[in-house]
Amino acid sequence: MLFSERVPCGRLTPDDVGRQVLLAGWVDAFRDHGGLLFIHLRDRSGIVQVVVSPEVAPSEVCERAAALRSEYCVAVRGQVKQRLAGTENPRLDTGTTEVMVTELTVLAESDALPFAVSEKAMVAGAPSAEAEQVAEDLRLQYRYLDIRRPSMLDNLALRHRIFQTVRQFLDERGFLEIETPVLTMSTPEGARDYLVPSRVHPQNFYALPQSPQLFKQLLMIGGVERYFQLARCFRDEDLRPNRQPEFTQLDLEASFIDEEFLYELVEELTVKMFAVGEIELARPFPRMTYAEAMDTTGSDRPDLRFGLRFVDVTDVFAHTDYAIFRQILQRGGCIKGLNLKGQSPRLSKNVLQNEYAKEIAPSFGAKGMTWMRAENGGLESNIVQFFSAEELEELRRRFDAADGDVLIMVADPSYEVVTSALGQLRLHLAHRLGLIPAGSFCPVWITEFPLFDPTDEGGVTSSHHPFTAPDRTDFDPTNIEELLALRSRAYDLVVNGEELGGGSIRINNRDVQRKIFAALGLSDEDVRERFGFFLRAFDFGAPPHGGLALGMDRTVAMILQTSSIREVIAFPKNRSAACPLTGAPSAVKREQLAELELLNLGGQDLLPGTAEKEDWIDRLSWVSRIGIGAEERSVMEETVRRAEALAALAAEKAGGEKPMYSVVPVANRMRPGIEARRSELAQSGRLLKNAPSTKGDYFRVAGILE
Repeated sequence: MLFSERVPCGRLTPDDVGRQVLLAGWVDAFRDHGGLLFIHLRDRSGIVQVVVSPEVAPSEVCERAAALRSEYCVAVRGQVKQRLAGTENPRLDTGTTEVMVTELTVLAESDALPFAVSEKAMVAGAPSAEAEQVAEDLRLQYRYLDIRRPSMLDNLALRHRIFQTVRQFLDERGFLEIETPVLTMSTPEGARDYLVPSRVHPQNFYALPQSPQLFKQLLMIGGVERYFQLARCFRDEDLRPNRQPEFTQLDLEASFIDEEFLYELVEELTVKMFAVGEIELARPFPRMTYAEAMDTTGSDRPDLRFGLRFVDVTDVFAHTDYAIFRQILQRGGCIKGLNLKGQSPRLSKNVLQNEYAKEIAPSFGAKGMTWMRAENGGLESNIVQFFSAEELEELRRRFDAADGDVLIMVADPSYEVVTSALGQLRLHLAHRLGLIPAGSFCPVWITEFPLFDPTDEGGVTSSHHPFTAPDRTDFDPTNIEELLALRSRAYDLVVNGEELGGGSIRINNRDVQRKIFAALGLSDEDVRERFGFFLRAFDFGAPPHGGLALGMDRTVAMILQTSSIREVIAFPKNRSAACPLTGAPSAVKREQLAELELLNLGGQDLLPGTAEKEDWIDRLSWVSRIGIGAEERSVMEETVRRAEALAALAAEKAGGEKPMYSVVPVANRMRPGIEARRSELAQSGRLLKNAPSTKGDYFRVAGILE
């Protein structure tokens, strides 16, 4: 069989009628009509119907065809025919043609499938198999089967086309694609590093890069001027939806540029990427400062597909008699609200008062929520009697309220509480009321972020990273109030409430960089240890430069409008950052740890629990985290001895077979006469001395909910 003659299944057209073709692929589905066998044959290009008829195919071919099952890998040879009128399948691109088989070879058989791979109905009008819901972990465990599904293959193919669009566009704009190291030095970049032990340098570690930040800046100092990379990055972050421990980002950096260059470049590139998914974005993208975004939407990644911008009404109640508002304003608080235009018929008093005011708003951090309806030329609610006619009239004017509108307001002494709670209410109501237009995309640049955020210890930390240029350089690194007032030359690209990427103009002046490190409380020794090699390069004429990184998994998922970024990654981790396919992460052999000298990094110190494991009783106590008193030890020793004897007897009776296990019902067991009380050991910390990981006064365990 000459596979060089093979024709892709999905490429057959009516022009091929009468042609002899060789096809190869997988059996997607089949129907047996009393010896006349219809098969959907699928390869990467698509699906075509092949027919095995006793009138055309030899008997041995018919026998082999009758034994076929789903996902058998086969090759067939035959003649392309026009389907009879009325038998066409509009669900297939090849639905007007079929192939009459004369030869069939089974290339590989398939076991029974853990889930259906087929997504196309064989008969027009029949329900498609794609509606079947399969547990995601099962799909990931058999990802090689999941990838065979046309929808998954389409996702990967479009991802490839988007990546090729990126490469072609940046090449035309003079950017060089350059790889940076994957094994590098651990540096603080906001998330925990994945560490890789070195065998050659015992008890020392590489770090997998969270981003190529330092290296791309060194490339600018090296005179590359324009660099990009579709970089693999790794972050050991807490689990969230649509986040992966390893991901791909478009990383780019350019010299002798300012923000406008990057806005123009990235906008044009983004438009081209979305066009691959047949989505048209309007340019130029609007811009919004961080302060405006927080003040009007409560988020630094605002969803602008709908209105519902905040209205500040703090001054309306400057002299109010309403006690709750008056007390809040006396404490320096604020009051903001939303106007839900025309939504009064859909939001009953019960929903507003009992759901939103008493449950939903408090769940978002607000202490309460005030609501009013616009009806009969005025405002109505259960508290309007506490407000003056002037206040109510000003509210109607400020909110531009008309009959049928619903006003909701949040008041709190904390500006952050008001904007955060109202921002979450804004999104909740938009989804509930169907205010978000389907198929719409609203990109926006968010600019002028704070350069620093305050810490609980009274200092500051970088909002972005310590290499972001400030909006001015004449600041005092010891003046916390002045530092918190600084704005950065950073920018984020946000689409539909999702941050697709961000970047900044970098610091290229070594004196300014030292001031930033001083503001962060880093000593000269800290700076040398963490960034010495990097800062040394700044002594040799660093050019002005800046850049940006786009999360490509997130961007592709948005373009393809998938439910998760896992749908556009070939082999993703699941929501627990584990790989059901390979079993990673997994334990390694003790010999491997010994070779890397990782068995005891503390030298002669015993590992936690080592001493307790030397004795059976101590080991049981250590594993169960239950202390065993001296008076109980003899009883426990006898119990363990009897258990060992029973285990030996069971092994003897089983003749070497492994024992069977069953799970007993969960039940609490307490020693007689013991009352529940807080242990004194909790105060000293000894209660948690054997915990693998702690958080406060609790055992830290893996998260199971998003």
